[in-house]
Amino acid sequence: MTNISELFIRRPVMTTLVMLGILLFGVLGYRLLPVSDLPTVDFPTILVIAELPGASPETMASAVAIPLERQFSTISGLDSMNSTNTLGMTRITLQFSLDRDIDAAAQDVQAMIGKAARQLPPDMPNPPSYQKVNPADFPVLFLQLSSPTLPLSAVHEYADTFIAQRISMVSGVAQVAIFGAQKYAVRAQLDPKALASRSIGIDEVAKAIQSGNVNLPTGTLYGPHQAFTIEASGKLSNAEAYRPLIVTYRNGSPVRLSDLGKVIDSVENNKVANWYVNIPAIGLAVYRQPGTNTVEVVDSIRKLLPTLRSQMPASVDLHVLFDRSQSIRDSVNDVKFTLFLTLCLVVLVIFLFLRNLSATIIPSLALPMSIIGTFSVMYLLNYSLDNLSLMALTLSVGFVVDDAIVMLENIVRHMEMGEKPLQAAFHGSREIGFTIVSMTLSLVAVFIPILFMGGIVGRLLHEFAVTIGVAILVSGFISLSL
Repeated sequence: MTNISELFIRRPVMTTLVMLGILLFGVLGYRLLPVSDLPTVDFPTILVIAELPGASPETMASAVAIPLERQFSTISGLDSMNSTNTLGMTRITLQFSLDRDIDAAAQDVQAMIGKAARQLPPDMPNPPSYQKVNPADFPVLFLQLSSPTLPLSAVHEYADTFIAQRISMVSGVAQVAIFGAQKYAVRAQLDPKALASRSIGIDEVAKAIQSGNVNLPTGTLYGPHQAFTIEASGKLSNAEAYRPLIVTYRNGSPVRLSDLGKVIDSVENNKVANWYVNIPAIGLAVYRQPGTNTVEVVDSIRKLLPTLRSQMPASVDLHVLFDRSQSIRDSVNDVKFTLFLTLCLVVLVIFLFLRNLSATIIPSLALPMSIIGTFSVMYLLNYSLDNLSLMALTLSVGFVVDDAIVMLENIVRHMEMGEKPLQAAFHGSREIGFTIVSMTLSLVAVFIPILFMGGIVGRLLHEFAVTIGVAILVSGFISLSL
């Protein structure tokens, strides 16, 4: 039988260069691997949001959700569809099969929204919008913005137009969501008695407000030598500007908006709120892009925070409420320590049984080389350093050392029979080479069924199975060569 190891035994320089190459590419791959808590698994999920201010949940369900759901139900590959109807808002979550392309599904959703547009209420302020979401991806950073002096609507303005946009520009950030939004709005609180005494309906008031708050081109004045563009801003910016708005005329006298009730500065939705240490605040949740390094993304955002604080008023406080990277660092470091401790214990056991320091060096080198070489393959496969992949490497420690021990023990046996080290290496490797190949392949075959597991669990364990399989294959190669 052909001796696989003979090529490496006769060419020690080539063997050394091969081992150095495995070591170099493994270290580079380790430094480039993203760090996360779990493998990156993209769920083809799309969230559709539709708004109709003032509509009850029952109205949103019958007038908005049902027409959209009828169209969405015709999309191929749709596994589940859930809708939630609240005051003035409908949220429809579309979950597609795992083999469905999310971009193609998004195009189908957009087409179905267009088909359902004619059946939706005409007074919706905006057509339904959709976005691709990943329910398995949690925010990596929570920020809180508060102020003891400024109104919360002003704080929301800083959060929405300044901080969220700046953080969204950081590499690796997917989106920044705002919680407890307090966007500025003017609220007209009408008095039913005042409306009834003047025989004015609410629809007349709404129409007057809508027509009185427009920003349209006024016209142009043409002269013999010059032309002038008339600029007349019809946008009303605060409650004081809305109060003198004429709603209608009764008995030849104008009826102004202030005559029918209170007009106050408020927010769009005063039924939501967010607090930070008993102080009203605006929350920002930062989501990372799939496949990016969570730790690096959070570190980049934290470096940006001092700059953001310096460009905001001193009365606005910016706090970090939750940092997901901290738990990831602790978890990954704990698994790294377990892996290092396992390596040390395996080397110690080898030394106790062989009772030979020089004979212990070979399997002791094969063990870290197998782990380091696996990092380069993990990088090529776009894997990450997470709890499952590190657990696979920890479990593989007991497997990867077997090949080196079997090879070394057979060579030592020939040396004890009186053969010279070179001859013992040739004879021992020739006898045990096929055994090592069969051992390696049989161990890898044990984890092949995990690759064919379906569903979410199969997606999560796929990286685990490939990582431990690659580690075993690399250990087999190193045992035959080193």
